[in-house]
Amino acid sequence: MVETSRQKFERIAPRRVERLLREIRLIENLANRNHYEYTEEEVAKIFNSIESEVKTAKGKFSFRRTERFEL
Repeated sequence: MVETSRQKFERIAPRRVERLLREIRLIENLANRNHYEYTEEEVAKIFNSIESEVKTAKGKFSFRRTERFEL
């Protein structure tokens, strides 16, 4: 049986999301000041980078319709 694009999405997406969530939890561990030393600027860089990538990825899922111009 040939896998449909929907089936492929349903198979792959949960694994990728779970893997990403695990990695985010590892980043959370870096907040422990008993083990790590960091500056506010470094934290800002980390989260600016993450937020930028999330925004880019989310944009690829856009369902925006292009409006037709009419006079």
